[in-house]
Amino acid sequence: MTRISPELVEALRDGLIVSCQAYPGEPMRSPDTMTRVALAAARGGAVGIRAQGLEDIASIRAAVDLPLIGLWKDGEDDVFITPTLEHAVAVAEAGAHIVALDGTSRRRPDGRSLAETIAAVHGTTGALVMADCSTFDEGIAAAAAGADLVGTTLAGYTAYTIKTDGPDLTLVGQLATRLDVPVVAEGRVHTPGQAAAAIHAGAHAVVVGTAITHPTTITGWFAAAVAQNNITEERS
Repeated sequence: MTRISPELVEALRDGLIVSCQAYPGEPMRSPDTMTRVALAAARGGAVGIRAQGLEDIASIRAAVDLPLIGLWKDGEDDVFITPTLEHAVAVAEAGAHIVALDGTSRRRPDGRSLAETIAAVHGTTGALVMADCSTFDEGIAAAAAGADLVGTTLAGYTAYTIKTDGPDLTLVGQLATRLDVPVVAEGRVHTPGQAAAAIHAGAHAVVVGTAITHPTTITGWFAAAVAQNNITEERS
């Protein structure tokens, strides 16, 4: 199987990848809606899309002419982002150019090592692999295991990492300095300034999801600010 051209990864350089995902049970939880969100993101200047679920991936791939990072969230265990080789192959076959999977040191549900999984994805589908990591050591190990991109996606979301206020720019910088593969900044990027800071820290590209594509959370931010202002005025 021929591997996807490195030009696809180069097209992401210094750019914004928009994560188009909605949680189960939400009003926007449908492949058609997420495809429309992805089309809007493309029109706004996104250089890539990140999407979850086989139906969403297939729909977005058919409609949006941008590099597509796909994943499949499944299971209740710690490792739930594309947790097995079977999940990864299905994501690639649904149309993802790049398969995002858990790149942490935690045990994978199917018992395969990260290196075995990445090699099989490369050999079976030709797709690239983005390893979602949470620490510096995991990022180094993921690159050594063959990951084509390393993301800081899970920093602050594992039991052994601390959630920073905003993206973990220190981790981004450390990995970018050390690795030869592209580092993708992801996680808690809530403002344009934070996105720019991630690129400045050395990220090849930056993923923004909630702050662009999750109206429920964005509305909550504004509602909380307005409520707090009302409380402040009542006390003054």
